[in-house]
Amino acid sequence: MTDSSLPASHVDAATAVEPVDISRGWLAALEEQANAALPPHIREYVGTTAGSAERAARDLAEWDAVSFAPRTLLGERSLDLGTTVLGRSVSSPVLIAPMAQQVGAHPAGERATAAAAAAVGTVIGVSTNTAVPFGEIQGTGAEWWFQVYPLADRAATERIVERAAAAGAAAIILTVDTTALLVSAPGIEPTEWPEGPERARLVNLTAAELAGLEGRPTVAATLDDIAWLTRASGGLPVIVKGVLRGDDATRAVDAGASAVIVSTHGGRRSGASISSLSALPSVVGAVGDAAEVYVDSGVRSGGHALVALTLGAQAVFVGRPVMWGLALSGAAGVERVLRGLNAELTLALSQSGATSLAGLSTELTISLGSR
Repeated sequence: MTDSSLPASHVDAATAVEPVDISRGWLAALEEQANAALPPHIREYVGTTAGSAERAARDLAEWDAVSFAPRTLLGERSLDLGTTVLGRSVSSPVLIAPMAQQVGAHPAGERATAAAAAAVGTVIGVSTNTAVPFGEIQGTGAEWWFQVYPLADRAATERIVERAAAAGAAAIILTVDTTALLVSAPGIEPTEWPEGPERARLVNLTAAELAGLEGRPTVAATLDDIAWLTRASGGLPVIVKGVLRGDDATRAVDAGASAVIVSTHGGRRSGASISSLSALPSVVGAVGDAAEVYVDSGVRSGGHALVALTLGAQAVFVGRPVMWGLALSGAAGVERVLRGLNAELTLALSQSGATSLAGLSTELTISLGSR
C-alpha cells in the first residue's frame, strides 16, 4: 500500500514533513541497499546474531505470527501516536535503540541519528561505545538516554555517567545481559576490524580511563548498581535493559528501576534464549503499574510495534532499521525509517479498531501463531 491510498488523517499524522513510501517490502529493500553500501566489517557487525541463522529467523517470524481480532462499527476516529515515556511526551512510541559503530555506517554517526530523532520527536539511546562526544549529541536538540555497561573501573563508570548527565542525558539505561560487549566476541563480532575512524569509541572517557580498562573492560551488573547509577547521575531515572524474566523485572523495579527493556540485545545475547516477544507478556504481568516496560529485538514494522503495545509495552526500541537508514543517507535516512514505521503503526492502529494507544489491550490479540 502506498501513501496515496492512505486516509488523509493517516498521512498527516505519520508524515509531518512529506509522504513516505511504505509499500510492501520497503524496509527489506532498504536493508538490501544498506548492506550493499556498508563496509564489510560494519555489515557483519550489524547483521550477525548469536546462534544459528534459522533461530534468528524464527525469532523474527514470531512478530508476524500474532493475529488481531479488530473492532468495528466505531465511526470516524482521529488517531494520534503521541504518548509519554518516563513522563516525557514523544510523537510516537517508536524509539531509537542504543547502537555502537554508527560512525562506521555514516561519518556523522549519532549526530545524524540524534538529529533525526529531534526532527521526528522521539528518544535516542546513546551507547557507551559511541564515537561522538555527548555535547554534540545534545546539540541536536534530541532527548537522549545514555546506555551504560558496568565498567571494571567503577570510578570510570561513575565519571562517564556524570558526564552524560551533565551534558543533558535524560535517563540512564543499564545493560545487564552481557559482560563482554566491549571486547570481540566470536560469532557476533567481525572477524577483522580495519583501523580507521569507525574503530573510535568510548570517546567520552579519558585516555587514562581507557588504559585502566585494558583486559577486562566490563563486569556483571548487580541490583545494587541501580541505586548507584541513580546517585551517580544526580537522580536520573534508571532503565534496566536485557530482562527476559518476570521475576528479574520485579527485582529490578523493587531496587529502584523506573523501567525495564525486554531485550535479547538484538539476538546477540544468546542463541538459546527465548525471544523478547515471548518474554514480554510475563514481564508486563509481573511489573504491572509499578514501572514502564519497553521492548526491542525484532521490531521491523509498525505492525510489530502495535503487537508490542497491545501486549502491554509502553514503547518499542528499533535498532538495525535505523542503522540501515543511517548508512544510506544519514539523518534523512534515519528520519525516513522512523516516519515509515510511524506511518505503518498509524495504519495498523486504524485497522485494529483501536481508538487510541491508551486503549490498547490484549483483547485485540489472539494467541501467537493463530491465523
